[in-house]
Amino acid sequence: MSAADMTGAAALPFDLILFDLDGTLVETAPEIADAVNDTLAELGLPAATLDEVTRWIGHGTRELLVQALASRRGSSADAVRADPDFAAAEAIFQRHYEARCGTRSHPYPGVIDVLQALQAAGVRRVVVTNKEDRYTQRVLQAHQMQALFDRVISGDTLPVKKPNPLAVADSLLRYGVQRQRALLVGDSSIDVATARNAGIAVWCVPYGYNMGQPIEACAPDRVIADFSALFPQALTQMAPAA
Repeated sequence: MSAADMTGAAALPFDLILFDLDGTLVETAPEIADAVNDTLAELGLPAATLDEVTRWIGHGTRELLVQALASRRGSSADAVRADPDFAAAEAIFQRHYEARCGTRSHPYPGVIDVLQALQAAGVRRVVVTNKEDRYTQRVLQAHQMQALFDRVISGDTLPVKKPNPLAVADSLLRYGVQRQRALLVGDSSIDVATARNAGIAVWCVPYGYNMGQPIEACAPDRVIADFSALFPQALTQMAPAA
């Protein structure tokens, strides 16, 4: 049953809300930075700062490691990707991140309460992240969030990842939701581009990871200060953005 069909929820503008993970639902940068620096130390390279790691988040952990190694070696990202030793470095990072995953992350204020309220209202909830699934599941499990979502789409769930709109299109089809009844909530230009490519509305939080740029520069439909704007009661006061 859709949110619009439920008693007391007829005014809800969305039947499906898709959420980015890192920087939107959960603050993960500190533990990602720990894993990056564990890896750099093992490779004999200088540590990265939290600000640097935060700017590298968004395209999945493989690309994050590429950026970290390029920065510390003074080389290009393409050179790192082409390095025959990159696979070994990636294996080191995977080992460290699996150990760090869930250790210093936490859901942002209001996230759990909003997800529970949306679940009670019958709104479908889907995670769409570029993080690989083994890490996505560990983060969600660490914070007991798995049961709050109808579906989790990670960076390696489908053949392509954000900003390709396939995850959105697949969810619309799976749940029988029209584009104008769907919303993507994120924190970065990647999320805005994904929503634009999919033809759905996009709202962004200002506190996440947008490669060091203000989220307003990406022109989402709305910038919401926090998750309180997503409570069903708040949504009924707002018409869906075109």
